Amino acid sequence: MRTRHHRAAARATSCLAATVALSLALAACGSGAKGGDGDDRRKGGSTAPTVRLPQLNGQKLQVTAVWTGAERENFVKVLDEFEQRTGAKVDFVPSGDDMAGFVGSKIAGGGQPDIAMLQQVGVLGEFAQKGWLKPLAATAKAQLAKNYTKGWQDLGAHKGTQYGVYFKASNKSLVWYNAKAFDDAGAQEPKTWQDFLKTAQIISESGVEPVSVGGSDGWTLTDWFENVYLSQAGPEKYDQLAQHRIKWTDPTVKEALTTLGQLFGRKDLLAGGNSGALQTDFPTSVTRTFSGETPEAAMVSSADYAAANISRTKAKVGTDAKVFPFPAVGAKSPVVTGGDVAVALKDGKAAQALLTFLASTDAAKIWAQAGGFISPNKELDQAAYADDVMRKIAKALIAAGDDFRFDMSDQAPAGFGGKPGQGEWKDLQDFLKNPKDIEGTQARLERDAAKSFTSSGE
Repeated sequence: MRTRHHRAAARATSCLAATVALSLALAACGSGAKGGDGDDRRKGGSTAPTVRLPQLNGQKLQVTAVWTGAERENFVKVLDEFEQRTGAKVDFVPSGDDMAGFVGSKIAGGGQPDIAMLQQVGVLGEFAQKGWLKPLAATAKAQLAKNYTKGWQDLGAHKGTQYGVYFKASNKSLVWYNAKAFDDAGAQEPKTWQDFLKTAQIISESGVEPVSVGGSDGWTLTDWFENVYLSQAGPEKYDQLAQHRIKWTDPTVKEALTTLGQLFGRKDLLAGGNSGALQTDFPTSVTRTFSGETPEAAMVSSADYAAANISRTKAKVGTDAKVFPFPAVGAKSPVVTGGDVAVALKDGKAAQALLTFLASTDAAKIWAQAGGFISPNKELDQAAYADDVMRKIAKALIAAGDDFRFDMSDQAPAGFGGKPGQGEWKDLQDFLKNPKDIEGTQARLERDAAKSFTSSGE
């Protein structure tokens, strides 16, 4: 039986789908992005603070997250502001993609970080079950109650105890595209899956490889599957599969893999072909789409945080880099959300102070100004966002309230949905390598899901 916060993650999404689709249509001609620098951060973070923090002179904190590159740099700006305001010293330690394995090994050695930014709801539940998490103190809970809807609060809770603060959210149902590549090919933004495939073919015939896939990071493939599945099978089946109440051998999974195979089975539509996609990591899948006069690809399906990677190129979000909703496979386009939740692995005044800060509008404003970020914090002034594209995506998320579907793999036990080289990540990489093997892929997914859900007690 899945716990309350898992069920909260599986609510209906029609309101958000409509709002996001409208917002993105309006955002297509939005202004260019401007990355935040130190001065921007000081203006957004330290002026007129909305939350009181204790003085922590000399106290040390260690924080771990999966973020690298621009995302890491922008999060460090948030930590820098916390240091300036409290006198604490914060050390950022990258976890790599296997957060559960990283934290588990640190706890076994007695050297766990103070704070971890978890990407999987399922991992939060597993950590809580093992007694690894420390409940939020009153100050952090007060900020959470003030700034977050019940749905986002529930996602950070386990069996009625509040452990986490969802600092960063994401809309994972977007396709970013190179405007010049589209213009040169005479291509239009597609609204349906069949139109998407036709658009890819038109772009291929213009001499540009159409779709960039970061297949060496297996989680990107789960996003592809989830978007197709949610749109095609619908929210009820999505919830059932997320909770393993139907098997991965179900006909709806076969249908979704068959649909996805219409893209993955066409190596001429993939930048670098299937083998090239399997050797491309997520950041490269984005930057190759927007680098140089002749891009290596025209489109990349990615969440809003791709804007942080685009900012490392010369492309401007809203002008050179535009975005459309993931194409509708069924009756409407899907909307899958994700997020990063801050949890305390150690007791202490400093750890709780950082959680309090992360739950505030002060912290969210810093990264919002830097770009490549949206916050579930409903009290954040939307003017803080770096460009119109991110502002409209964030506005749609807040307007939807608690009507959203959370990332399916992030709801699963880590052994299935959250580890490199195993479970769903590995099974979908094998599918990308051989898209014709649909039944074999289903069998492997079901075997791995059954094993993980059974061992985790789900």
